[in-house]
Amino acid sequence: MIGRCMQRHCHEEFLRFLNTIEAAVPAGKLIHVILDNYGTHKHPKVRAWLARHPRWILHFTPTSASWMNAVEGFFSALTPRRLKRGNFSGIVDLQAVIPLVSLPTLAA
Repeated sequence: MIGRCMQRHCHEEFLRFLNTIEAAVPAGKLIHVILDNYGTHKHPKVRAWLARHPRWILHFTPTSASWMNAVEGFFSALTPRRLKRGNFSGIVDLQAVIPLVSLPTLAA
């Protein structure tokens, strides 16, 4: 799993994240991504980037189906385990905590 915490949810940050994944996944491998229907994911610059990177296959969850959104499940498990009663002075402190949680930890 490759993840990033970013301050905003804009197309520029999303493109940086796509570039991070592009660099991490070996050439020749297809990349399947499951996304919600947030406008950032469909921005014209994102679509142009995807047109230049044909190994990327996007799968959009149906609208009004947050139960299918894996991120919703991740954060619902993360909150009581790591964030409950947390005292974070800013985004940097919060970003430091989230990577400490792995999917097996959340499943336990």
